[in-house]
Amino acid sequence: MTKITPFLWFDTQAEEAAAFYVALFPNSKITSISRYPEGGPGPAGSVMTVSFELDGQSWTALNGGPHFRFNEAVSFVVHCKDQAEVDRYWDGLLAGGGAPSQCGWLKDRFGVSWQVTPEILMRLNSDPNKAKAQAAFGAMMQMVKIDIAALQAAYDAA
Repeated sequence: MTKITPFLWFDTQAEEAAAFYVALFPNSKITSISRYPEGGPGPAGSVMTVSFELDGQSWTALNGGPHFRFNEAVSFVVHCKDQAEVDRYWDGLLAGGGAPSQCGWLKDRFGVSWQVTPEILMRLNSDPNKAKAQAAFGAMMQMVKIDIAALQAAYDAA
């Protein structure tokens, strides 16, 4: 078990969300499902929590009711090695009703915010050559999904 586990509060979609994420990320699985007992805050026998792993990281999803909603103040970064990975995770997380935002951010169909980020982005944006770093950053600010070739072109042109 990892020391820190993201814990996500859903209305009633914890099991659906866990299955969605497990299908998208490699090395992932649902590890357990617990159900509400008689007299609990949820219907007896309905899913209370789902424990799962995404690429080896432990997560928990709770069906806690409509009291709390996700917002962009918390997001999860998906580190991608290349454009193919960016495209795969971007398309996968948007599937079924997600919404793109900007600079590689999106909300999936459950309202959870994600940043689909190629590894090269941080390297270009933190380059000691301030003009090159600024050019890459400026290009990123114009993007919805991150385009590595366009970032590199902006960086190279500076």
